[in-house]
Amino acid sequence: MIVGNLKLVTGATGFLGSHIAEQLVNRQERVRALVRPSSDTRFLEKLNVEIFVGDLNEPDSVRQALKSVDTVYHAAAFVGDWGPWRQFYSGTVETTRNLVEACRRSACPKILHVSSISVYGKQSAMRGEYSEDLPIGQHHWIGDHYGRTKFLAEEQLKGYSNYTIVRPSWVYGPRDYKALPRVFEALRAGRVRVIGSGVNPLNMVYATDVARGAILAANHPSVHAQAFHLCHHGECSQRDMIDILCDRLKLPPVRRNVSLPLAWCVASIAEIAYQLARRPHPPPVTRRALYMIGRPTQFSTARAARQLGWQPEVGIRDGLKLTLDWYAENNAAVLEGRST
Repeated sequence: MIVGNLKLVTGATGFLGSHIAEQLVNRQERVRALVRPSSDTRFLEKLNVEIFVGDLNEPDSVRQALKSVDTVYHAAAFVGDWGPWRQFYSGTVETTRNLVEACRRSACPKILHVSSISVYGKQSAMRGEYSEDLPIGQHHWIGDHYGRTKFLAEEQLKGYSNYTIVRPSWVYGPRDYKALPRVFEALRAGRVRVIGSGVNPLNMVYATDVARGAILAANHPSVHAQAFHLCHHGECSQRDMIDILCDRLKLPPVRRNVSLPLAWCVASIAEIAYQLARRPHPPPVTRRALYMIGRPTQFSTARAARQLGWQPEVGIRDGLKLTLDWYAENNAAVLEGRST
């Protein structure tokens, strides 16, 4: 296989993958997106990205997609807090394994793997600020399919020398059709409670900052087989975020608090009940949601700053405003609680 300067993006029709593809195009890179037949490719077509219709679960398809590729940005995964283990495993672990095996059989292109700080597990098991040297895969709760499979996906890279991992925290920004819209819905329904005192700094990070960090990590000549946190913390607390969203949605402020242990217990019971009832949708509160909004742990970005020159450029308050403005312009129904 002849390796060229073509960049392959998996998960490019998804949230973060679309931002990676967009920034690569803005850098005048040649970009190919591996997409499923059912994917909505309209945004990528506007970018003039090469569309390769295939499936990461089909090894032959992956090998064909790698032709002339020198760097793979692997952002595809099954993202969410609800669903059967098999769905998470197939969409995150098996797809990564197939990609790594295909890269081994080719001319060994660089893999930039998008992971998550969820590989570290439950927040109550850790205190303080942690570096990338913290062991992964040791503190996952039963039913943490997302965190567990993100850890197992990283394991698939062992033995492949030419890779770099980025571990973003809670990614938000334009084109997020999952996480923040669920927060809007919960606020309108009056289901939101402040977890603990609400003063914990949020580990939210703007999507364009993560995409920029991923590209920096993929292109650094001396960075191999390392992981980098891509986080933004210290500026905005949980309560601050809730107040900002309530103000924009024209809702009364959330004044009721619940302790994290109690909320965790309630979420655990709700998940068990929904599983027994075979509900296809998640309960009103899940442990994954509590992990995102209520964790006290902070993750150091010193390595990314030192080796990549990366720092988040968009503050959380500014980023939330930009995101809410984007919803207002492109999908007002999400903000207004109307069906789309």
